[in-house]
Amino acid sequence: MRVAVLYSGGKDSNYALYWALKEGFEVKYLVSMVSESDESYMYHVPNIHLTELQAKAIGIPLVKGFTSGEKEKEVEDMKVVLKGLRIDGVVAGALASEYQKKRVEGVAEELGLESFAPAWHRDPIEYMRELIGIFDIVMVGVSAYGLDEGWLGRKIDEKALGELVRLHEKYKIHVAGEGGEFETFVRDAPFFKARIVFDEVEKKWNEWDCSGVLEVKRAHLEKKE
Repeated sequence: MRVAVLYSGGKDSNYALYWALKEGFEVKYLVSMVSESDESYMYHVPNIHLTELQAKAIGIPLVKGFTSGEKEKEVEDMKVVLKGLRIDGVVAGALASEYQKKRVEGVAEELGLESFAPAWHRDPIEYMRELIGIFDIVMVGVSAYGLDEGWLGRKIDEKALGELVRLHEKYKIHVAGEGGEFETFVRDAPFFKARIVFDEVEKKWNEWDCSGVLEVKRAHLEKKE
């Protein structure tokens, strides 16, 4: 089956790709939607420009779509991109968002495509533990009480997961960030032919609402042994 993977560069879209490859699908394209709005209902925003570098590391063509980020219209913008591809299905990294999953499924149905969401309703702790064992994940955006500036650029490992579990118990933060509490970026994965190294980053922090992003200004690929 020829598929496109909706790809933001974060942990969930990389898991969707990992799953599709393990299933034996022919992943023809990675599809990144670039939103002008930081408040997109559908799409990941932080460091979306780096999906080009990730696609190069993976060796799968990247197709970019652009949207103003206007609610509902951004779904139509995605449909226009997918309609132009010769594929049989679309794979998404939806974990708990009914809004996102239903809209991807709706677009797929309109286009006669199969829709897959391999992480859907996974147990968050079990899911995160699996991801930690597969990927090199860093946090590049936070927007929740309990997550401070120190989380920006932090590698998500077992220690970090333990802290996220405690924050969930205290503040009800979703352990996998599905409530928008945090955004991630994958620097390395089994299907990467080269790992991504950050050369220059800038932390942008807003004290008023306890939110911030790690903006990656320069990065390069480093050959894996």
